[in-house]
Amino acid sequence: MAGTCDDRAMRVFLETERLVLRRFTESDVDNLVELDSDAEVMRYLDDAPTPRSKVENTILPSFLWYYENFPHYGFWAAQDRDGAFLGWFHFRPSEDAPEGEVELGYRLRKSAWGKGYATEGSLALIELGFREADVQRVTAYTMFVNSGSRRVMEKCGLRHVRTFHEEHENPLPGTEHGEVEYALTRDEWLTARAGG
Repeated sequence: MAGTCDDRAMRVFLETERLVLRRFTESDVDNLVELDSDAEVMRYLDDAPTPRSKVENTILPSFLWYYENFPHYGFWAAQDRDGAFLGWFHFRPSEDAPEGEVELGYRLRKSAWGKGYATEGSLALIELGFREADVQRVTAYTMFVNSGSRRVMEKCGLRHVRTFHEEHENPLPGTEHGEVEYALTRDEWLTARAGG
């Protein structure tokens, strides 16, 4: 029994009132394939489901790589308190990000939408980043037309920084309106907390 507790302690990264964010494992392939097979979940991301081979050979290995290289950054499976898989969150530096800047992201099952899970998990990651990981700035990106994701960013204290346009080989509906960047600095976060 002690082994089970130890295994769980090693896998759990963060807990909130209703969520457990844990490390991904090889056994999460089906969870990821199912998540990316929902056209509504992928509406602002891709026009086709992610192939199982890509999940197995590219996506999951990249998730697992973070655990060996960063204590506070990576991708985490999100589950409810009953252990049901809800999706994932990421909190990690982008490729060309300045030191101290990390990107926040989330992808949740449609059944988990509208329940505050994205906001709850995001707020917990932001707090951990500013308190423990020496994060100086949190960014998040989505399509301009993705109002649900933008609302989550705003509820977490991030502010709209810019709207920009990128070239896409197969643009999704709404691409013509551009992408948006939201951000929150550590100083802004501290000021907001001090203000109540």
